[in-house]
Amino acid sequence: MSLTISGLSVAYAGADLLHDLDLNVDSGEKFAIMGPSGSGKSSLLRAIAGIIPSRGSIEIDGKDVTGLPTHERPIGLMFQDYALFPHMDVSGNVSYGLRMRGVPAAERVKRTSDLLERVGLAGFGGRDPMTLSGGEQQRVALARTLAPQPSLVMLDEPLGSLDLELRESLLEHTKSIVTDVGATTIYVTHDRGEAFAFADRVAILDQGSVAAIGTPSELWMNPKTVRVATLIGHTNVMDIGLHGFNTAVSIPTDAVRVDTDGDVKGVVEDSVFADGCFLVSVSIKDVEAPIKFVSPIGIRIGKAITLSVDRSQVIALRST
Repeated sequence: MSLTISGLSVAYAGADLLHDLDLNVDSGEKFAIMGPSGSGKSSLLRAIAGIIPSRGSIEIDGKDVTGLPTHERPIGLMFQDYALFPHMDVSGNVSYGLRMRGVPAAERVKRTSDLLERVGLAGFGGRDPMTLSGGEQQRVALARTLAPQPSLVMLDEPLGSLDLELRESLLEHTKSIVTDVGATTIYVTHDRGEAFAFADRVAILDQGSVAAIGTPSELWMNPKTVRVATLIGHTNVMDIGLHGFNTAVSIPTDAVRVDTDGDVKGVVEDSVFADGCFLVSVSIKDVEAPIKFVSPIGIRIGKAITLSVDRSQVIALRST
């Protein structure tokens, strides 16, 4: 299944949530949509699902589904809060979509059992979903989304409410499952680590438009603009030239080192220990943002320091 979106716009209460957005997702692709809160990520999924009205064109495998109601679109949408039915047990939740589509009872039972085993919840069918942990609820919601065998699976911040360790394990598990079933998948998140680990390609959504799109490595190595570099988590993004650079730049932390013969002079304003080393921030005269680098030792705050920058690693950026 492929997805083609052309000129998609969504407005609500007088505000433009998406405007003239174009997007293509290839058949079988794992595709992530990443952006800050309010960028339009969830609105995009709801427009694709037909939950909210939109203008423009949405095609699935070349068929225009823009005017179709939600239940006639070959999609499965998993909400951030999972939206499990508290009056149904786990099996009832997973089989709900199958029952709505008139799938015979014997087939529903088998499909539900197979999916619960696939997501690691074999034997949980009779459990009350409200008694499950957050990670277990996430897997029930994923099984329910996959049960009707949708052509397009859309996951809206599926790990957002879970702790870091659980997010990492469930991300790998979720990726493995959607790969095994061969579903074309759109994964929405504000977290760059999740997006890059999950997806073949990533679209950066900002203020209702696609700011950049590419593979994780393409986006990281060549973010092109200050805004995109900032959104994907580059550390030293400077909107003005630094010591000989006449454009905005992104400077990797490992391109900066203490060097008494260097040409970057400043004062240490912070030194934070994390992951076995120190991230040192140095304020520089006439440069708005501090420059940061990684050091094996802490450096006293207030100390005057001289740095050099490996210019071969510096990425030139456009301001807009």
